Amino acid sequence: MVLSRFWLTIFIASIAFTVFALFSGDTYTIDSILNGKKDDPILISERYLNDTPSFIRDSIEKAPEKTIVIDRDTLNPDTTYVYKSKTVKLYSGVQKSDGLLPTCKNTLMDIILPLIAYLAFFCGLMELLIVSGASEKIAKWLSPVFAKVFPSVPKNHESISYMTLNFAANFLGLDSAATPFGLKAMQSLQEINPEKDKASDAQIMFMCLHAAGLTLIPTSIIGYRAAQNATNPADVMLPCIITSFIGTIAALIIVGIRQRINFFSATLLVAIMSVVAAIVGLLFYINGLDLIGKSFFTANLSGLMLVAIIGATLIFSFIHEKKFTEKETTIFDAFVEGSRNGIQTGVKIFPYVLAMLVAISFFRNSGLFEIISRWIAIGFSQIGIAKDITDSLPVAMLRPFSSGGSRGFMIDAMQNFGPDSFTGRLVCIFQCSAETTFYVIAVYFGSVNIKNTRYTLATMLLVDLICVVTAIMVASWFFVR
Repeated sequence: MVLSRFWLTIFIASIAFTVFALFSGDTYTIDSILNGKKDDPILISERYLNDTPSFIRDSIEKAPEKTIVIDRDTLNPDTTYVYKSKTVKLYSGVQKSDGLLPTCKNTLMDIILPLIAYLAFFCGLMELLIVSGASEKIAKWLSPVFAKVFPSVPKNHESISYMTLNFAANFLGLDSAATPFGLKAMQSLQEINPEKDKASDAQIMFMCLHAAGLTLIPTSIIGYRAAQNATNPADVMLPCIITSFIGTIAALIIVGIRQRINFFSATLLVAIMSVVAAIVGLLFYINGLDLIGKSFFTANLSGLMLVAIIGATLIFSFIHEKKFTEKETTIFDAFVEGSRNGIQTGVKIFPYVLAMLVAISFFRNSGLFEIISRWIAIGFSQIGIAKDITDSLPVAMLRPFSSGGSRGFMIDAMQNFGPDSFTGRLVCIFQCSAETTFYVIAVYFGSVNIKNTRYTLATMLLVDLICVVTAIMVASWFFVR
C-alpha cells in the first residue's frame, strides 16, 4: 500500500510539475520527457534567424552544418544554436535520464533480458543444489544462527541456503548472482507465508538485510575510480566496508526490535563476532599488500569465488548423481528445468520493474528531483554543512531510486571535483553502501505477488539514511586532514 501511494505521488507530482513548467514558460517542450534519451541536448527555445543576435546570425550562416556552440563552461557545452528549416533551435544542457518511452524499451532490453539470462543460469545452478541435497546441508549447518534471526523459518528449510548464497554474493559484490539467489529465497519464504499477499516477518528481515548490502570487495567502485585516474582506486574500500557493515547491523537491530528478536543469544553473538573477525582479518591481509597486489587481489577475489561456487555445485552434483537418477532426471535436465523456472520469474517481475523505472524517469526529467535536491542542499549549507558534503548529496538522494542515475552523478562528481577529492571519495561510498530501495522492493515483492509490504519501505529508507550519515562520518575520519 505504501509503495503504491508513493508511486502514484511521484508520478502525479511529476506530471503536474511538467504541465505547470510548460505553461509558465520555464520549459519549451515536453517531448524530451517522453522521447528523449540520456545525455541528449535539451531544446530550450526556437527563434527565427532574424530574431537572433547579429553575431549569432553572421556566425551560424558560415558555420559547418549551420551549427555553432558557445561555451561559457569549458567542461559542458552551454548553448548550441542549430539553423534548420528557417528557424534557429537553441539547445542547452543535457537530459539526465531516458524519457518515458525509451525507458520502457530499455527496461526490457537493458535490464529485464540480461536479468532473465542471469536468472536462467543461476536458477539452473540452484536446482542442482536442491536435487543434489547441497541446499539441505547448507541449511542444516546454518540453522542455529538463522533460527535466531528468522524464528518463523523452520529448521533446515531450503530458504536458508538461498539467503546464505544471496548474502555471500552481495558480500563479494556479485550483483548478477545476488539477485537470482535473492528471488529464489523470496519464493521459498513465500511457501511458508501464511498470508500470501502480505509480507511475512522473515521476508521483511531478509529484504532489509539484503538492502543493507554488506560488501567486502566493491569491485565496480574501484573500477570507476581507476577509470577516473584516482591515485589509489581502492582507498575507499575500507570506508565502504565499514559503512555497509554498520548499515547491516542497523537493519538487523531495527527489524529485530520490531520482531522481538533475542539479540543476546550466544549463537547470534558468536556469528556476528565471527563475521567481524573475518572482515578484520581480510582487511589486515589486504593492507599488507602493495598497490599492485591490492589491485590484483580485489580484481580477482570476487570472480574466483563465483567460479568456486559454480565448480563446487557441479562437483557436488556429480558426486551425488544417484539422487538425480532417483528423481528420474539428469544433472543437465535438472539445470534446464531450473533455468526454465528462472525465465518465468523474470517475465513475472517485468511489469513491476517497468512501473517503477518509468515513474522515476518522469520524476527526474520533469526537473522536480533537481529542485528538491537543490533546496535540500541549500538547507544543509545554511546549517553549516560543508560544501564538499552538499555537493555529494545528489548521489545519496538518487541512490534509493536509480542505481544508474546515482552512478552517473558519482562519475560526474569525480570528473568535476577530482576522484581524490573528499567529494569524489564520498560519492563512491554513498554509491557502495546503499541499495536501490524502490527497485529492489518492486522486484522482490513483485516476484511473489505481495501487495502489502508492511513496514519494509520505511525501514529500508531509514537504513539508507543511517548509511548516508555513517558514510559522511567515516569519510571525514579517513580523508579529512
